[in-house]
Amino acid sequence: MRAEFYKYIEDLQDRICEKLEEIDGTVKFQQDLWEREEGGGGRTRVIENGAVFEKGGVNISAVHGPLAPAMQQYFKVGDVDFFACGLSLVIHPKNPMVPTVHANWRYFEMYDKNGNVLDQWFGGGQDLTPYYLFEEDAEHFHQVSKEACDKHSPEFYPEYKKKCDEYFWNSHRNEARGIGGLFFDYLKASEEKSIEDWYSFVTEVGDSFLEAYVPIVEKRKNLQYSKINRNWQEIRRGRYVEFNLVHDKGTLFGLKTNGRIESILMSLPPHVQWVYDHHPEPGSEEDKLLKVLEVPREWV
Repeated sequence: MRAEFYKYIEDLQDRICEKLEEIDGTVKFQQDLWEREEGGGGRTRVIENGAVFEKGGVNISAVHGPLAPAMQQYFKVGDVDFFACGLSLVIHPKNPMVPTVHANWRYFEMYDKNGNVLDQWFGGGQDLTPYYLFEEDAEHFHQVSKEACDKHSPEFYPEYKKKCDEYFWNSHRNEARGIGGLFFDYLKASEEKSIEDWYSFVTEVGDSFLEAYVPIVEKRKNLQYSKINRNWQEIRRGRYVEFNLVHDKGTLFGLKTNGRIESILMSLPPHVQWVYDHHPEPGSEEDKLLKVLEVPREWV
């Protein structure tokens, strides 16, 4: 399973990078191959200062070795070994009318010291963070995500949409990071679903990503915007940074397992503002976004 899933994310990374380069038309992803001292490594690809994408990363990694003490406590296990692989991406467009997008699809195994598999599971999801709300964009992103889920179970979309709303919640701000999508974790073999079934589901969602995001970029990338719009985008990016550094489990896992810091923090946008006690004009488009972030909505 680990070999099959790693081959899948290698191919998916190629497909996503190729399409995003085509949309931008001016810059290419820069590739950085790296190795982890304790075991494994990855293929980081970053795009910067393009016509459409200000900064983005589409990274794959496969790391293994003894599980760090901090993570042993987190998983409530003893001295075990682990293998983790996944694709993680964050795209920050230049135009404030185009939303930031995040996605992640991952696989984890845990072993005893004889190499026997003790546990294995999939996780992942995809979510959208707009700076200006176009409701049809939110509906499109959720509809594509729902269709991917529905091919496997009608219960998946409402369950994983709810988990996404709960996970990407900036509790210290009491607001959502964005308008959600899907989030799932600890997808393990059971009487109802084999690990192969979960592989089929997670790759279905991965394959849906470009369909969910690309039409939105194409529709919004050439819209006019002002300095006011740009300032708002940078203020909202600050909330994005806060979530990733304070709450995000993937970031914290990478930091606690001696992950590659440049790859872990590639999700941070290049230009951000923190303006003291900032409040948009009541009734403005900026204020409209905040109202939506106060309470998760049903989009489809």
